[in-house]
Amino acid sequence: MKVSYYPGCSLEGTAKDYAMSIQGICTRLNIQLDEIPDWNCCGATSAHSINHRASIELAGRNLNLATRPVRFGLPHADLLVPCPLCFNRLKTAALALEGDQKEHYRITLPDSVPQIWEIANFFAEDNMLRRVAKHVEHPLKNFKTVCYYGCMANRPPEVAEIADYENPMSLDRIMANIGATAIAWPFKTDCCGASQVLSRPETVTRLVGKLFTMAQQVGAQAIVVSCQMCQANLDMYQAKISADWGKHFNMPIYYFTELIGLAMGVPEAKKWLSGHIADPFTLLRELGL
Repeated sequence: MKVSYYPGCSLEGTAKDYAMSIQGICTRLNIQLDEIPDWNCCGATSAHSINHRASIELAGRNLNLATRPVRFGLPHADLLVPCPLCFNRLKTAALALEGDQKEHYRITLPDSVPQIWEIANFFAEDNMLRRVAKHVEHPLKNFKTVCYYGCMANRPPEVAEIADYENPMSLDRIMANIGATAIAWPFKTDCCGASQVLSRPETVTRLVGKLFTMAQQVGAQAIVVSCQMCQANLDMYQAKISADWGKHFNMPIYYFTELIGLAMGVPEAKKWLSGHIADPFTLLRELGL
């Protein structure tokens, strides 16, 4: 199986552990990630607030590069995007460049554009769940988690084109598939503050503290994410958030791909976790994982 792949900027830097886990499980599953050649930043959180046309054209250039395999008659027409922000910008660009205002942009798209996949939704497809299930060697029994989707992977619904945007279930399905228990909770898609951690850290403290409080109340041992910005905000600042809230928060924050790797017995899986701030290993030892 071969898919086009747009890693995005943060997976080249602060989220290298996420990148390694994606590559690791795809190798085990015999999925070839065909990285878009010469890709550029999608514009992320800043471009659309500064220059709308640039924000569309930055992402549009990547879509053009991603269509090359299709143009040359190669079989893969799926584009896998790990970062929810990148996913959002690429989907927005595709809609704009295929819409009735497309002549306003200097980028044009060919008739055949790859299907753009947010990575958790890709792995939650029935065929992918079956593929993963065949490789599970160590089911995550007694692992109780809440799945945190953040606010960018499923919204706005007219852009993300995901029906269950208020109650997404992709991560829940993935956790059940590898033997873990995904606990229902009401904050699946609440915002973590994202890049406001730089300019308004008190906002992130308030939002993330609320997430931790509810996760504890429903009995979760960990939080599972598919967004590197969410992972960073929840993982890096627990000591400060605990102090500000006057509570003790010490909860591991796992990428879902890391847990798939653990369940499949990928030898490098523990290495991926070594870059986390909140201790990810004690819980695994307690559960015999």
